[in-house]
Amino acid sequence: MTPARPSRSGPSRLATYFHVHLVSDSTGETLNAMAKAVTARFDGVIPIEHIYALVRSPKQMERVLEEVADAPGVVLHTIVDRELREQLEDGCRRLDMPQIGALDPLVGALSRYLGAALSTRVGAQHALDHEYFNRIAALDFAMAHDDGQGTVDELEGADVVLCGVSRTSKTPTCIYLAHRGIRAANVPLVPGQEDGERLTALRNPLVVGLTVSPDRLVQIRKNRLDGLNASRASSYVDHDAVRDETVKARRAFERRGWPVIDVTRRSVEETAAAIINLLSERRSRSLASNW
Repeated sequence: MTPARPSRSGPSRLATYFHVHLVSDSTGETLNAMAKAVTARFDGVIPIEHIYALVRSPKQMERVLEEVADAPGVVLHTIVDRELREQLEDGCRRLDMPQIGALDPLVGALSRYLGAALSTRVGAQHALDHEYFNRIAALDFAMAHDDGQGTVDELEGADVVLCGVSRTSKTPTCIYLAHRGIRAANVPLVPGQEDGERLTALRNPLVVGLTVSPDRLVQIRKNRLDGLNASRASSYVDHDAVRDETVKARRAFERRGWPVIDVTRRSVEETAAAIINLLSERRSRSLASNW
């Protein structure tokens, strides 16, 4: 264990490090996300992750168990194949290591509820099916309609169009939404050039305004310029100019009746989740009006 930073409100705490072995017969994305979500619930706990993806043979599992023995800790897995799973469980018992089938509680509950047999197909969630190709198409759409690219007619093909001043996380949010199969485009508001008025002609997409606090925006823009080794344009990072820019953007959103999301304290994932909720509410209203 290593000391954590001293706290002003009390004595310094110790950070607890531990090994966590993530064993998957697929890409390991599910396990990685679950491990991060769970360990985030504990203060002062720092996992040392060992990731084993595409484990699909007894020989590969043997190597996994050898590494687990060298770095004792917790084993999380999503192994589907029965023989490989038994090999992992038996190996962990011999090593006296805790092992957890990360999806077991949810899979068991759904199986009982649905009365359905379980699939033993490895990587079923990554099949090259319609949803997969829809995500690829959504990603292509996001890249082709980034930063104001595309005419109004082309933007009609979007599910959502994000609008906001420079550096409000429009592009990364669009990319994240694309990975969920949502076609997203973004249009930046540029003083004296683009005010978003052309988006009022859109009928199909949901237009969402993104805003941020002026102080935070100035900080982000300064960091951006420093990263590019660029000179600091006065209006781009001037507090008064930035405040005026953000106020005008918010007023434009409200005047046009667009939903607004403040991204000041939101991660890209949280912003995307809020947008998905807006799309879901819109879809529900549309279905209700058609009944």
